[in-house]
Amino acid sequence: MSICLHTEDRAVDRNTFDSTMRTFKHRTPFRPFTVSLVNGDHLEVDHSDALVVRDGVGLFVGPGGVPAVFDYEGVAQIVGDLANNSAS
Repeated sequence: MSICLHTEDRAVDRNTFDSTMRTFKHRTPFRPFTVSLVNGDHLEVDHSDALVVRDGVGLFVGPGGVPAVFDYEGVAQIVGDLANNSAS
């Protein structure tokens, strides 16, 4: 599953960003997913408790306690289930 949140002419709104991020975060059972940023960086969300989303801003704490702050305008897409794509 891949959800594109940003195109060249517009970014997603903050409410759509919040609800999409929460949907990925609260999947049961949790499955890792990737947040791709417009600057080319990728955040590999490997645990639901490593991500906080509120008012269009995300805070991800990666392995080793390395924080990454991003907002709804900076997310290009969210990609999940790459390994099990054919199983869905």
